[in-house]
Amino acid sequence: MQPKDYPPQDALAEFAQPYAAEVMKRADGLAAEDVLYGDDPYQSVGIHKPLHPNGAVFAFIHGGGWTNGYKEWNDFMAPAFTGQGVTFVSIGYRLAPMHLFPAGLEDCASAMAWIYKNIADYGGDAQRIYLGGHSAGGHYASLLAVKKDWQVALDVPQGFIHGCVPVSGVYRFGDGSGLSTRPRFLGEEGSGQTGPASSIKHINGATCPFLMAHGDNDFPHLITQAEEMEAALKATGGSVERVTLPGSDHFGAHYASGETGGELPKKILKFMAV
Repeated sequence: MQPKDYPPQDALAEFAQPYAAEVMKRADGLAAEDVLYGDDPYQSVGIHKPLHPNGAVFAFIHGGGWTNGYKEWNDFMAPAFTGQGVTFVSIGYRLAPMHLFPAGLEDCASAMAWIYKNIADYGGDAQRIYLGGHSAGGHYASLLAVKKDWQVALDVPQGFIHGCVPVSGVYRFGDGSGLSTRPRFLGEEGSGQTGPASSIKHINGATCPFLMAHGDNDFPHLITQAEEMEAALKATGGSVERVTLPGSDHFGAHYASGETGGELPKKILKFMAV
């Protein structure tokens, strides 16, 4: 699918437009197999199959401030992983303000359940699934990785996500989060969604291992949040590594996630035991 194939979404902020153009340019010529897991075109996954699958699966959720973005924004990442035998899956989800929290999160959960139940048909092993995401996608990935209340309803094992790779993610909302405004996906002020949406508030006992990353020139509040999330995970005995990407801003961190032979993909592959 291409952006033109989707229902309209909010106009993309001017500062993010070069990034959106760049990730699509980098993905030129790369085609995924599109599969719907719901009725809405945004409720879809794009599957990139390796020539020689080794069973490992890396699912990745796109960013866009919860109001923008397409799963195709992640397609450029695929060769860095499929070239090493990993089945790469890009996850799409419904966007705000048309669909407020927790709609997008629920979509990502449904996508992960679909992957668990069907990825064997694409060379993947349901026992080797890892989840990541950039920016808003990093938020959703981390929230799914620490929450323990969604798996039963979708008939999947609680611990089937074997590791989480949030890149420039958001982990906390509300007072002290550093966010200049309340994100629109949380709805109107007073809706009480800042706690339920904050990954850091759902850490309760053991979680899957985390490999966190952000640029050294990322948004300052996201660096601070990453440090807080790292400390919170370690406080409960969690396995966590935080990687700072030299010379990368918020968007550069995503580019670095898909650089074939780059340091971050190497770390991710090692994290996945590939």
